[in-house]
Amino acid sequence: MSSETPEDKKRVEEALKDSAKLKELVEALSDGSRRGRQQAAKVIAGVAAENPEILVPFASDLVDALERPEAQTRWECLDALTYVVSFDSRPCDKAIPGAEAALFDEDSGPLRLAAMRFLCKLGATTEKRSEKVWPLIDEGIQCYHGDLEFQDMLLAVIDFSQGKLDGSVKSALADRMRFDAENGKGMLKRRAAQIIENVA
Repeated sequence: MSSETPEDKKRVEEALKDSAKLKELVEALSDGSRRGRQQAAKVIAGVAAENPEILVPFASDLVDALERPEAQTRWECLDALTYVVSFDSRPCDKAIPGAEAALFDEDSGPLRLAAMRFLCKLGATTEKRSEKVWPLIDEGIQCYHGDLEFQDMLLAVIDFSQGKLDGSVKSALADRMRFDAENGKGMLKRRAAQIIENVA
């Protein structure tokens, strides 16, 4: 989530206590104003960090908001959905196409990172899902190797590697990380080695 202002904090607290306020925020995600959507999404991501369960009924609205043109609305909604996965992963399946588009957005690092976190979280829930999202995660690892967000992406991949993965995904992930585990340096080498250990 983007850095919170005192005003954002206040709005998060209000939405946590008042379901009507939360509903207003969700409705603002399909509002005509870019700024209004971004502000609402930012507060919703703050709510998700505190109490994701109350967003479960609005998961389809968050998925729908992944169609908005501006990056911030999409990354805040992906962050919120990443929290929702633990409470009800079924509606989150519908976010895979939006997350895929976000993962390959050339203009926004935070959006790509939010997409990777979401896909790793969702993919870790069942073997079937791990098979479904693995090609995207794999491509993301290859595309953003060395990018500014790559180390944070690897943290998400570490979590993914501890999930309920299909055997074929485990071996493909180990193969993908082997080069960095053997030839990488510092943090990259350690994280790659940890991923391989997790899927061994």
